[in-house]
Amino acid sequence: MSKKIIVLPGDGIGPEIMDEALKVLKTADAKFKLGLKYEEDCIGGSAIDKYGVPLANTTLDKCRAADAVLMGSVGGPKWDQLDSSIRPEKGLLKIRYEMELFANLRPAILYPQLAAASSLKPELVAGLDILIVRELTGGIYFGEPRGIRLLENGERQGYNTYVYAEHEIERIGRIGFEMARKRSKKICSVDKSNVLEATVLWREVLQSMAKDYPDVELTHMYVDNAAMQLVREPKQFDVIVTGNMFGDILSDIGAMLTGSIGMLPSASLDKNGKGLYEPVHGSAPDIAGKGIANPLATILSAAMMLRYTFGQGNVAEAIENAVGEVLDQGLRCADIMSEGAKQVNTTDMGDAVVAALS
Repeated sequence: MSKKIIVLPGDGIGPEIMDEALKVLKTADAKFKLGLKYEEDCIGGSAIDKYGVPLANTTLDKCRAADAVLMGSVGGPKWDQLDSSIRPEKGLLKIRYEMELFANLRPAILYPQLAAASSLKPELVAGLDILIVRELTGGIYFGEPRGIRLLENGERQGYNTYVYAEHEIERIGRIGFEMARKRSKKICSVDKSNVLEATVLWREVLQSMAKDYPDVELTHMYVDNAAMQLVREPKQFDVIVTGNMFGDILSDIGAMLTGSIGMLPSASLDKNGKGLYEPVHGSAPDIAGKGIANPLATILSAAMMLRYTFGQGNVAEAIENAVGEVLDQGLRCADIMSEGAKQVNTTDMGDAVVAALS
């Protein structure tokens, strides 16, 4: 393995938080002698400005040739008026699809120091540790046909196609079951099989796979109920496996259970464990350049990269422990600020994690 990382800072707060993640990665690299190599390029709005498209083929080729991709978020009002075919978000969808990054892992872990930052009562969220396994390259986000058409009566109609093939369900189901086996051996499959035929098949495939995992308890839940249960009693869940659209929505609910979406990392993996790592939050153009963005989700995404792609679980744990130590010190960015804590800026938070790691 070449240990080559392509860095795509993205738009908005992306470059600011990426700087801090790289600072932490390079500290870990020096301490643990990892031999990491880096190359930077563009995606999203910054790629439109440079290349005229949200993801240039040359950039995609670099990502394919590298071992991992570390990315910020994309998008912003600067590019909102562009045709939908070249909006910044198309770059994100393209890299996921072209690199076959079908398995999106989104942990929702509540650091005990941030229990008061959650919008729910501390007793409901204390000790929360959920893993949402989201299918990432199928479903309604990629289904064809899609578009906006003109009806005979002159009215416009938007349409999308929700479609899943058995092999797409099986491969994400396998990831979910394997993750559950390493955790508390419980997995909840979320669908809407009472009204959507595509998710009738989803449920059937998951049920048929359960026989291969007799040690794992499989349950099913409709997505509307799952959303309610995440707010009502979140600790009933351990691993949730679901489709692209439902996973997108439920993982944002999970994010707020932990106090802030600025704390949540994610990994998007192919069948060989090669992946793209990014924070769950968006590009937050309204606070870009102000130095107040929380870099911890991107730092924790870098830790996930070390664990899943580079097999350096001990180094990932060291970074995660450093984040915990910084929170123990009472340091907080604005999004996780609470009474009695000390508010710090983006750079200070990154420096504090580096100091704790060192």
